[in-house]
Amino acid sequence: MSPSLTATTTAESAYNIDDDVLERVPTQAGQPGNLHSHYQRVLMSKRNIANPSPLGLCGFALTTFLLSAINLETLGVTKPNIIIAGAFAYGGLVQLLAGMWEMSIGNTFGATSLSSFGGFWISIAIILTPGGFQIESSYDSLEFQHAFSLFLFGWFIFTTILLVCTLSSSLAHFSIFLTLDIAFLTLALGRMYPHVSSTTAAGVEIWSPHAGLTYAGGVFGMLAAFAAWYNALAGIAASNHTFFLLPVGHFPWSEHSRKAKANRGMGTVSPA
Repeated sequence: MSPSLTATTTAESAYNIDDDVLERVPTQAGQPGNLHSHYQRVLMSKRNIANPSPLGLCGFALTTFLLSAINLETLGVTKPNIIIAGAFAYGGLVQLLAGMWEMSIGNTFGATSLSSFGGFWISIAIILTPGGFQIESSYDSLEFQHAFSLFLFGWFIFTTILLVCTLSSSLAHFSIFLTLDIAFLTLALGRMYPHVSSTTAAGVEIWSPHAGLTYAGGVFGMLAAFAAWYNALAGIAASNHTFFLLPVGHFPWSEHSRKAKANRGMGTVSPA
């Protein structure tokens, strides 16, 4: 018997899955790598569907890492042009697809968050494409900074909503959205309070984001990127592709902790 078939059979026997009836249990905003929802486990074992969360998290992490490195002026790089390719392809399209695949396993939170941030990165690529969509050139310099600030404030509000949902999950999952939320806030404030960086020969002032707030946004963005990579690795490790599992720090009130406590009371072991 192959390892994959053994894993599927074990999952089915562990959950007493009927071949014809799938019991649908509402999903929670849980740790993306461990899929604690019964419904998600049933679908993945019956259809042999991979966990799409690590793919989406990696797309988010790499693109966020790159933009944050630019905000930190790493290696003297200050122009964000290089982010356009990653934002369109990996952080955008691939993350959007991962979000769509989350729908197929019944993960409402994963579908909403990954699809939305995939759309975010595509939007960033559209805004930053030089001469392509002419978004920046349609504003004067100061107005563009303020318009971009409103855009980022909208994502700060959305991320705050997701952050509240992760309180029923794990510390590792919560850390992604906490650091990302702060990054959005500081970057939005940086665009709200820009400074004059130069003046053209015609006397037109060129405005740039607030340097200190942009740097802070880069720091928290970098933390969010590595938090996402950690969660992605935890998800891959939980899929039986490694010889180790990474701790994610489930909150005491989370669904996983409640089930583990109940199983310990009954003398059984909670499935990973």
